[in-house]
Amino acid sequence: MTDRSDNPFVRYRWMLDSYRRAHEAGWSDDDFVSLVERLDEAVAGVDGRGFRMTPIARQPGLAGALGLGGNRLWVKDETGNVSGSHKARHLFGVMLHLAIESGPHRELAIASCGNAALAAAVVARAAEKPLRVFIPTWADPAVVRDLEQLDARIEVCDRRPDEQGDPTYLRFTEAVAAGSEPFSCQSPATPTTLDGGRTIGWELAEQLGAAGVEGRLSLFVQVGGGALAAAAWEGLIEGIHEQWLMVSPRLWPVQTEACAPLARAWERLHTEAASEPEDFLALAAAQPDRYMTPWANVGTSAASGILDDATYDWLPLVEALLHHGGGPVVVGEAQVIEAHSLARAHTTIDVDPTGTAGLAGLLDRNAFGSIGPDETVVVLFTGATRR
Repeated sequence: MTDRSDNPFVRYRWMLDSYRRAHEAGWSDDDFVSLVERLDEAVAGVDGRGFRMTPIARQPGLAGALGLGGNRLWVKDETGNVSGSHKARHLFGVMLHLAIESGPHRELAIASCGNAALAAAVVARAAEKPLRVFIPTWADPAVVRDLEQLDARIEVCDRRPDEQGDPTYLRFTEAVAAGSEPFSCQSPATPTTLDGGRTIGWELAEQLGAAGVEGRLSLFVQVGGGALAAAAWEGLIEGIHEQWLMVSPRLWPVQTEACAPLARAWERLHTEAASEPEDFLALAAAQPDRYMTPWANVGTSAASGILDDATYDWLPLVEALLHHGGGPVVVGEAQVIEAHSLARAHTTIDVDPTGTAGLAGLLDRNAFGSIGPDETVVVLFTGATRR
């Protein structure tokens, strides 16, 4: 069931975990809608815009430049979202859970180098909650400036001697252990973060279904921590189960050669796992640290927003690949740059290189060669250019 509202948190409220929690706590439908609308109005007061369904459109010029025959390449544009990326969807969803649970007032905490930090700062400011942000030494000065303007408490994190893993995430976990409220885009730390992210997948299913798309479909998504791909995929599958869209989908998670922990974990599993998918998943779930390990020497990339040294939400992606097909795609820096150039030349979307990294997956020969002649291809553009 959907609502006519353009606000995805109202339109799809019956499918949100936060809505079910509110119902279990005795809230009425009007109570929940009022919460969403009050918080959304506050977000708009901070950021100049609230949450609305984001557009999706065929991109024939881009498809032609890629050599993808037919009018079957779709791009969903998240750059006009709150704070300029999809990250705010995750964190608005988390804030709904916090408002419903009404627990003790605690400082929020997040580790991020860019879009997630800005999204957290906007939503926290709207909710009048203090926010502590752990950022790397190389964070974009423009991001730091905006965080300061949003009154976030910023902590720059150097790597400690003999330390493994992302120092910002390690300082974040220390803060959470000391009492801060996790307000992140990684579900192992903040389990409710996938809830709001699923709205992207629900929109995909409804919008593509309304356009009459059917048959085989491939979704290319850039992957850093993995929450975007995991949440969008889950929402898409749920939309298919609701019969909004009649397709057989495959997932292609895209990382760069500078940092590709998901592809490495997938390869490790393939060398050891039994042939049955459920055995494969059981092995991954039972010993996650054996397969998903931090990328020791993270390189540099124009797609800096997906250089997470671990794919935190990797198990849902493994499950998707096993049951639906597709596979991890690792692209070189030349492909990252080319994809961004093609996107800027053949669309009107003001997207940054991280936001077009999923498109770079289509420049991979093996992935491109796996696309059928009548298969629909969907790519997410997720981050606005910041100046």
